[in-house]
Amino acid sequence: MSDETSRTINWHRHVAFAVTASAMLAAASFAPAPAARGSEDEVRAIFEQFVTAQNAHDVKAVEALLLPSSDFLWITRGTPVWGREAALQRFTALYQGTWHLDPETAGLRIVMLSEGAAQIYIPITFAIGAAGQPAQQTKFLMNQVMVRTPVGWRVSSILPIPAPAP
Repeated sequence: MSDETSRTINWHRHVAFAVTASAMLAAASFAPAPAARGSEDEVRAIFEQFVTAQNAHDVKAVEALLLPSSDFLWITRGTPVWGREAALQRFTALYQGTWHLDPETAGLRIVMLSEGAAQIYIPITFAIGAAGQPAQQTKFLMNQVMVRTPVGWRVSSILPIPAPAP
């Protein structure tokens, strides 16, 4: 083997090692730390409480889970609802009819954006109907942002996106 071939092989080995080491370091930096996994469990628990409160039409329980801020945002039927109080009024009206959430828990994804913020994604089917009217089932790709507050995690935004028809 010539010296030039030997140098070329060694150079390729060094490059391969550097690329592999970089990839391993990058993957390690994206692995959630134990505290983040604990936070994911807390976020999941709050989301489950949110669904339970919604399905029970329990306005007080929903209120306790929403961020108490005028910056709270819920997009519903293409219309922004700003502020927790406005959202609670809208939920109260919807609860007069059929309002039921059926999340596909196998599709739940929680992305920790920081130690104090998380993004939730989950496919979910809503049964929605005015009082005395048959409910319509509509599938959404639910997105929520939760923030950590001094009293625990709270829903900061609710952004349901209609799922494409199958």
